[in-house]
Amino acid sequence: MINCVIIDDEPLAREGLANYVREVDFLQLTGTCENPIALMKLLDEYPVDLIFLDIQMPKMNGIDFLKIVQNPPMVIITTAYPSYALEGFQLNVLDYLLKPVTFDRFFKSANKAKDYHRLLTQSAQSGVQKEEPDADYFFIKCGNKYEKIYFDDILYVEGMQNYVSIYTVKGKYMTLLNLKNLEQNLDSRAFIRVHKSYIVSISKIEGLEGNEIFIQTHRIPISRNYRELVIAQVVECKLWDKIKLS
Repeated sequence: MINCVIIDDEPLAREGLANYVREVDFLQLTGTCENPIALMKLLDEYPVDLIFLDIQMPKMNGIDFLKIVQNPPMVIITTAYPSYALEGFQLNVLDYLLKPVTFDRFFKSANKAKDYHRLLTQSAQSGVQKEEPDADYFFIKCGNKYEKIYFDDILYVEGMQNYVSIYTVKGKYMTLLNLKNLEQNLDSRAFIRVHKSYIVSISKIEGLEGNEIFIQTHRIPISRNYRELVIAQVVECKLWDKIKLS
Protein backbone atom coordinates (compact mmCIF):
# COMPACT_ATOMS: atom_id res chain seq x y z
CA MET A 1 0.00 0.00 0.00
CA ILE A 2 1.07 3.56 -0.75
CA ASN A 3 0.23 5.98 2.07
CA CYS A 4 -0.80 9.31 0.56
CA VAL A 5 -1.97 12.74 1.69
CA ILE A 6 -3.90 15.44 -0.14
CA ILE A 7 -2.94 19.11 0.26
CA ASP A 8 -5.42 21.64 -1.13
CA ASP A 9 -7.11 24.72 0.29
CA GLU A 10 -10.37 23.96 -1.56
CA PRO A 11 -12.64 21.49 0.33
CA LEU A 12 -14.33 20.26 -2.87
CA ALA A 13 -10.96 19.59 -4.51
CA ARG A 14 -9.79 17.62 -1.46
CA GLU A 15 -12.98 15.56 -1.41
CA GLY A 16 -12.80 14.87 -5.13
CA LEU A 17 -9.23 13.54 -4.90
CA ALA A 18 -10.09 11.60 -1.76
CA ASN A 19 -12.88 9.83 -3.66
CA TYR A 20 -10.39 8.94 -6.40
CA VAL A 21 -7.94 7.57 -3.84
CA ARG A 22 -10.65 5.32 -2.37
CA GLU A 23 -11.21 3.81 -5.84
CA VAL A 24 -7.56 2.71 -6.18
CA ASP A 25 -6.77 -0.45 -4.25
CA PHE A 26 -3.05 0.28 -3.76
CA LEU A 27 -3.57 3.78 -2.31
CA GLN A 28 -4.26 4.44 1.35
CA LEU A 29 -5.40 7.95 2.38
CA THR A 30 -3.43 8.99 5.46
CA GLY A 31 -4.91 12.46 5.74
CA THR A 32 -5.81 15.77 4.11
CA CYS A 33 -4.51 19.29 4.80
CA GLU A 34 -5.41 22.83 3.79
CA ASN A 35 -1.83 24.07 3.40
CA PRO A 36 1.82 22.93 3.57
CA ILE A 37 2.22 24.19 7.13
CA ALA A 38 -0.27 21.59 8.32
CA LEU A 39 1.41 19.04 6.05
CA MET A 40 4.76 19.44 7.80
CA LYS A 41 3.14 18.52 11.10
CA LEU A 42 1.46 15.51 9.49
CA LEU A 43 4.77 14.30 8.00
CA ASP A 44 6.25 14.25 11.50
CA GLU A 45 3.45 12.07 12.82
CA TYR A 46 2.60 9.57 10.07
CA PRO A 47 4.45 7.63 7.37
CA VAL A 48 3.73 9.26 4.01
CA ASP A 49 4.82 7.85 0.65
CA LEU A 50 2.98 10.17 -1.73
CA ILE A 51 1.72 13.77 -1.63
CA PHE A 52 -0.97 15.18 -3.92
CA LEU A 53 0.04 18.82 -3.74
CA ASP A 54 -1.84 21.93 -4.84
CA ILE A 55 0.19 25.04 -5.73
CA GLN A 56 -1.87 28.17 -5.05
CA MET A 57 -2.58 28.07 -1.31
CA PRO A 58 -2.53 30.63 1.53
CA LYS A 59 0.45 30.92 3.90
CA MET A 60 2.76 28.93 1.61
CA ASN A 61 2.32 27.70 -1.95
CA GLY A 62 3.25 24.23 -3.11
CA ILE A 63 6.35 25.27 -5.06
CA ASP A 64 7.82 27.08 -2.04
CA PHE A 65 7.15 24.00 0.06
CA LEU A 66 9.09 21.79 -2.36
CA LYS A 67 12.02 24.21 -2.31
CA ILE A 68 12.46 24.08 1.45
CA VAL A 69 11.46 20.55 2.46
CA GLN A 70 14.28 18.04 2.84
CA ASN A 71 13.90 14.63 1.17
CA PRO A 72 10.17 14.84 0.42
CA PRO A 73 8.11 11.75 -0.42
CA MET A 74 6.87 11.25 -3.98
CA VAL A 75 4.95 14.33 -5.12
CA ILE A 76 2.19 14.70 -7.70
CA ILE A 77 1.14 18.28 -8.30
CA THR A 78 -2.58 19.04 -8.74
CA THR A 79 -3.29 22.57 -9.95
CA ALA A 80 -5.32 24.72 -12.30
CA TYR A 81 -2.19 26.56 -13.44
CA PRO A 82 -0.13 24.95 -16.26
CA SER A 83 2.55 27.65 -16.03
CA TYR A 84 4.19 25.93 -13.06
CA ALA A 85 4.85 22.66 -14.89
CA LEU A 86 8.50 23.32 -15.80
CA GLU A 87 9.41 24.52 -12.31
CA GLY A 88 7.59 21.55 -10.81
CA PHE A 89 9.52 18.99 -12.84
CA GLN A 90 12.77 20.81 -12.07
CA LEU A 91 11.92 20.09 -8.43
CA ASN A 92 11.56 16.38 -9.30
CA VAL A 93 7.81 15.99 -8.95
CA LEU A 94 6.54 12.66 -10.21
CA ASP A 95 3.65 14.04 -12.25
CA TYR A 96 1.64 17.19 -12.93
CA LEU A 97 -2.16 17.03 -12.99
CA LEU A 98 -4.25 19.91 -14.28
CA LYS A 99 -7.64 20.58 -12.67
CA PRO A 100 -10.29 19.46 -13.22
CA VAL A 101 -8.59 16.09 -12.81
CA THR A 102 -10.31 13.16 -14.49
CA PHE A 103 -10.18 9.74 -12.88
CA ASP A 104 -8.45 8.29 -15.95
CA ARG A 105 -5.63 10.82 -15.68
CA PHE A 106 -5.46 10.35 -11.90
CA PHE A 107 -5.21 6.58 -12.26
CA LYS A 108 -2.35 6.85 -14.77
CA SER A 109 -0.49 9.11 -12.38
CA ALA A 110 -1.15 6.78 -9.45
CA ASN A 111 0.28 3.87 -11.43
CA LYS A 112 3.41 5.90 -12.13
CA ALA A 113 3.75 6.36 -8.37
CA LYS A 114 3.19 2.64 -7.89
CA ASP A 115 6.01 1.77 -10.31
CA TYR A 116 8.41 4.17 -8.63
CA HIS A 117 7.43 3.01 -5.14
CA ARG A 118 8.09 -0.59 -6.19
CA LEU A 119 11.57 0.42 -7.36
CA LEU A 120 12.22 2.08 -4.02
CA THR A 121 11.17 -0.94 -2.00
CA GLN A 122 12.67 -3.68 -4.18
CA SER A 123 15.87 -1.96 -5.29
CA ALA A 124 17.28 -0.38 -2.14
CA GLN A 125 20.71 -1.76 -2.93
CA SER A 126 20.51 -1.27 -6.68
CA GLY A 127 23.27 0.35 -8.70
CA VAL A 128 25.49 0.04 -11.72
CA GLN A 129 27.81 -2.90 -11.27
CA LYS A 130 30.71 -3.42 -13.66
CA GLU A 131 32.51 -6.71 -13.56
CA GLU A 132 35.71 -5.17 -14.97
CA PRO A 133 36.86 -1.63 -15.83
CA ASP A 134 36.80 -2.08 -19.60
CA ALA A 135 33.66 -4.23 -19.83
CA ASP A 136 31.27 -3.38 -22.66
CA TYR A 137 28.25 -3.97 -20.44
CA PHE A 138 26.95 -3.48 -16.92
CA PHE A 139 24.18 -4.85 -14.73
CA ILE A 140 21.24 -3.00 -13.19
CA LYS A 141 18.59 -4.26 -10.81
CA CYS A 142 15.03 -4.09 -12.13
CA GLY A 143 12.70 -5.18 -9.37
CA ASN A 144 13.98 -8.60 -8.31
CA LYS A 145 15.92 -9.25 -11.51
CA TYR A 146 19.40 -8.22 -12.61
CA GLU A 147 19.46 -7.07 -16.23
CA LYS A 148 22.56 -7.02 -18.42
CA ILE A 149 22.86 -3.81 -20.45
CA TYR A 150 25.34 -3.40 -23.30
CA PHE A 151 26.61 0.15 -23.79
CA ASP A 152 26.24 -0.24 -27.56
CA ASP A 153 22.54 -1.09 -27.15
CA ILE A 154 21.64 2.11 -25.30
CA LEU A 155 19.60 4.66 -27.25
CA TYR A 156 19.10 7.19 -24.46
CA VAL A 157 18.51 7.51 -20.73
CA GLU A 158 15.74 9.45 -19.01
CA GLY A 159 16.03 10.43 -15.35
CA MET A 160 13.29 11.31 -12.87
CA GLN A 161 13.72 11.78 -9.13
CA ASN A 162 16.02 8.94 -8.02
CA TYR A 163 15.37 6.45 -10.79
CA VAL A 164 16.22 6.21 -14.47
CA SER A 165 14.66 4.63 -17.52
CA ILE A 166 17.25 3.19 -19.91
CA TYR A 167 15.94 2.87 -23.46
CA THR A 168 17.81 0.28 -25.52
CA VAL A 169 17.39 -1.47 -28.86
CA LYS A 170 15.85 -4.36 -26.88
CA GLY A 171 13.44 -2.37 -24.72
CA LYS A 172 13.06 -0.10 -21.71
CA TYR A 173 14.56 -0.82 -18.28
CA MET A 174 13.81 1.06 -15.04
CA THR A 175 16.10 1.06 -12.03
CA LEU A 176 16.65 2.96 -8.82
CA LEU A 177 19.65 5.09 -9.76
CA ASN A 178 20.56 8.77 -9.93
CA LEU A 179 21.06 10.13 -13.46
CA LYS A 180 24.18 12.02 -12.43
CA ASN A 181 25.78 8.88 -11.00
CA LEU A 182 24.93 6.95 -14.15
CA GLU A 183 26.46 9.68 -16.32
CA GLN A 184 29.76 9.31 -14.44
CA ASN A 185 29.90 5.65 -15.54
CA LEU A 186 29.29 6.41 -19.22
CA ASP A 187 32.01 7.18 -21.76
CA SER A 188 31.79 10.91 -22.51
CA ARG A 189 33.01 10.19 -26.05
CA ALA A 190 29.96 7.99 -26.69
CA PHE A 191 27.24 9.68 -24.61
CA ILE A 192 26.21 13.29 -24.16
CA ARG A 193 23.92 15.11 -21.75
CA VAL A 194 21.34 17.06 -23.76
CA HIS A 195 18.88 18.01 -21.02
CA LYS A 196 18.60 17.99 -17.24
CA SER A 197 16.70 14.72 -17.57
CA TYR A 198 18.23 13.12 -20.68
CA ILE A 199 21.50 11.53 -21.82
CA VAL A 200 21.73 10.17 -25.38
CA SER A 201 24.04 7.87 -27.29
CA ILE A 202 25.83 10.01 -29.87
CA SER A 203 26.06 7.20 -32.42
CA LYS A 204 22.29 6.60 -32.24
CA ILE A 205 21.34 10.20 -33.11
CA GLU A 206 19.65 10.23 -36.51
CA GLY A 207 18.93 13.95 -36.74
CA LEU A 208 18.35 17.24 -34.98
CA GLU A 209 15.67 19.82 -35.63
CA GLY A 210 14.84 22.84 -33.52
CA ASN A 211 15.13 21.73 -29.90
CA GLU A 212 14.70 17.99 -30.52
CA ILE A 213 16.93 15.02 -31.21
CA PHE A 214 15.61 12.12 -33.28
CA ILE A 215 16.55 8.56 -32.32
CA GLN A 216 14.47 5.94 -34.14
CA THR A 217 10.87 6.88 -33.29
CA HIS A 218 11.86 8.82 -30.17
CA ARG A 219 12.07 12.60 -29.85
CA ILE A 220 14.33 13.81 -27.07
CA PRO A 221 14.30 17.48 -26.02
CA ILE A 222 17.47 19.60 -26.04
CA SER A 223 17.48 22.23 -23.32
CA ARG A 224 18.77 25.73 -23.96
CA ASN A 225 21.68 25.19 -21.54
CA TYR A 226 23.01 22.20 -23.50
CA ARG A 227 22.19 23.19 -27.09
CA GLU A 228 25.52 24.82 -27.99
CA LEU A 229 27.49 21.89 -26.58
CA VAL A 230 25.35 19.38 -28.46
CA ILE A 231 25.72 21.21 -31.77
CA ALA A 232 29.48 21.54 -31.32
CA GLN A 233 30.13 17.96 -30.20
CA VAL A 234 27.59 16.13 -32.33
CA VAL A 235 27.09 18.17 -35.50
CA GLU A 236 29.89 20.62 -36.26
CA CYS A 237 32.73 18.10 -35.97
CA LYS A 238 30.99 15.90 -38.58
CA LEU A 239 29.35 18.56 -40.71
CA TRP A 240 30.03 18.50 -44.44
CA ASP A 241 29.50 21.90 -45.98
CA LYS A 242 30.84 23.94 -48.89
CA ILE A 243 33.73 25.32 -46.85
CA LYS A 244 35.03 21.91 -45.78
CA LEU A 245 34.54 20.36 -49.21
CA SER A 246 36.25 23.16 -51.14
